[in-house]
Amino acid sequence: MNLENTQIQMRKGILEYCILHIIARGETYASDMLDELTLAKMIVVQGTLYPLLTRLKNAGLLDYKWVESKSGPPRKYYKLTQSGDSFLKGLTETWEDLVHSTEKIRSKSTTTV
Repeated sequence: MNLENTQIQMRKGILEYCILHIIARGETYASDMLDELTLAKMIVVQGTLYPLLTRLKNAGLLDYKWVESKSGPPRKYYKLTQSGDSFLKGLTETWEDLVHSTEKIRSKSTTTV
């Protein structure tokens, strides 16, 4: 089994949750999301982010607006919809349960047989 592949799958599994959290703080430009995810060592490329944003938009969790830019073409800023906010709250509950369960397992002392 390859450690790096497993690590990548773990990151992919929580990427949607992280993106929704970033957007929940306020209207966000995709490039800013990429920067934050990269700083957090989530290692995401545009080819991953944009299809995910489109899928979240098509699911009714995100909306966007175009904003004129002084330094180039208009920028698309994303925001959560009301459904997106509810969805994120549900994911947060699940995340907290998973963290609690994982810590419970990790903290249990090992015994030798």
